[in-house]
Amino acid sequence: MIIIAFSLNTSKILPRIFCRHFRHCAVIIPQIGAHSELHLYQFLRRKQIARLSLKCRDINVLRGHGWRFLYIPGDITVPKDAMRAMTCVNFTKRVIGMHAPLVQTPDALYRRLIYMLK
Repeated sequence: MIIIAFSLNTSKILPRIFCRHFRHCAVIIPQIGAHSELHLYQFLRRKQIARLSLKCRDINVLRGHGWRFLYIPGDITVPKDAMRAMTCVNFTKRVIGMHAPLVQTPDALYRRLIYMLK
């Protein structure tokens, strides 16, 4: 299972101009084992991805701050070519293996994933 997180806020200028509702997306991959831990892969800039460790409680905190989560079935790991992504949406599409050239904003990605999950 992979979790795609969508945020309403960002510190970047261009997403504030071009994105309507959701302005950032991130990938959360659960690690299965003795310590059930979540790893959030957040796109910072090209060739710079931050990996943050989260607990289940942190998901509730993020949800309280306006984040939305989509749960996608399947086993997915972060591929090496995902580091070449130019945007957070491009990074997310590479991780989940989506080939949709017209999906360029977090809003469009959210709508496309909702449509695919129906």
